[in-house]
Amino acid sequence: MNKHLTTVAGVAVDTRHWIAGRRVASTGTFPDASPIDGSTLGDIARGTATEADAAVAAAKAAFPGWAATSRAERARILHAIADGVEKRLEELAIVETTDNGALLRSHRRGVMPRVAHNFRFFADWLLTLEHGDFETRGHSNHVSWDPAGPCVLITPWNAPLMLATWKVAPALAAGNTVVLKPAEWSPLTASLLADIAAEAGLPAGVLNVVQGYGSEIGDALTSHPDVRRISFTGSVPTARRIAASAAANLTPLSLELGGKSPLLVFADADLDLAVDLAVEQYDNAGQVCLAATRFLVEESVADEFTRRFVEKASSLTQGDPRDEATDIGPNIHPRQLEKIDGFVQRALAAGARAVIGGHPKEGQYYAPTLLTDVAQDSEIVQEEVFGPVLTLQTFADEEEAIRLANDTRFGLAATLATGDPERAERVTAQLVAGTVWVNCFFVRDLQAPFGGSRLSGVGREGGTWSFDFYCDVKNTVTAPNGWTNHG
Repeated sequence: MNKHLTTVAGVAVDTRHWIAGRRVASTGTFPDASPIDGSTLGDIARGTATEADAAVAAAKAAFPGWAATSRAERARILHAIADGVEKRLEELAIVETTDNGALLRSHRRGVMPRVAHNFRFFADWLLTLEHGDFETRGHSNHVSWDPAGPCVLITPWNAPLMLATWKVAPALAAGNTVVLKPAEWSPLTASLLADIAAEAGLPAGVLNVVQGYGSEIGDALTSHPDVRRISFTGSVPTARRIAASAAANLTPLSLELGGKSPLLVFADADLDLAVDLAVEQYDNAGQVCLAATRFLVEESVADEFTRRFVEKASSLTQGDPRDEATDIGPNIHPRQLEKIDGFVQRALAAGARAVIGGHPKEGQYYAPTLLTDVAQDSEIVQEEVFGPVLTLQTFADEEEAIRLANDTRFGLAATLATGDPERAERVTAQLVAGTVWVNCFFVRDLQAPFGGSRLSGVGREGGTWSFDFYCDVKNTVTAPNGWTNHG
């Protein structure tokens, strides 16, 4: 029996790293526990600088061959990876639900199909990537996207495989090699992705997966002189550490750092729609970077909005995420649960009122919470909680709504509910956010740029923006009639 294999919901998962096309163990391990019941899922290889160096070396060695691979062949392999994801969709869904506590029905119907789509989209986009040639005083200009080199991709625990492949797919499509470090609280589907990629024919060393703690392996990866790009999704404090680590080598960074996004509800909005949008913010137990956690509601409809919201939110079912009837699962880790409750209890002590919730439940579950009577400069309004905790404030007019919406350090997203298209145009033009949704939420197209303003991040990815980041964009200028025939 292979001591490095663990079985999760009937699926065998290798707990070792994947480096240079083979499994590599570490001298140490760390436990991975399920948020559903706290059970240990496996002892995961705990990487250090040794594994970081080996993975980057493998990526560097594989880079020339992969970079020289034709666009058509790269695209073919990415589609083969997508085929492998679809073939193992049920296995990926149940493993990830067990590992991070998100709803199984969501993984089956949305998240894992999106993983396959990430590979297909960037494979297809690669084949159409171009910038038309243009002339400058008779000289021709030709823009090309050259692969940059080994990329380090560090991904979060709230949507592990989807957010990992959001980075892996464009990096590979661009002709780069990858070292992927998944979050230590949800590493299992990244290991399965390595198996799927190998089965699809991805050459050894092109994708490497290493596991461990940021302070032990992450710093070694982000400070490595042979790394040409770093993409990170996570917290602001960790991003600062990564940026400092990368600074010595001037390694380009793409950072998506969460937010404190507003939902603006005007009196002319369809209130049923607004309430539906509001309740949706409890998705994934509130562990969504884009979540509109601050409700800003026009005074004249605030009471009715709150009444309808409480009625709808109270009908949500919280429990085992493997149950089709469950709407809200557990939070990822006891430390995260403690952090969430700390935010809530400090807010209540400062005078906030819990309209619903306001307390943890048995296990790693936190009651869906809505807090009112909160000050704009309070911690609960200004800091990201990353749990099922929302706040409600009122505004008198459009000017105040925009001021409150923009009055945080973040700027990832914003959601607007209004029946007036002219108002929507005026307000969205003034909101500080990378994405604004009007009378909808979480409609995301990979053609669109994604990223945040202020402390919500650096850079944009999606469509051509992804290739702009993962490549060295080059312009070649050729003189007219400048050729000399030496024959």
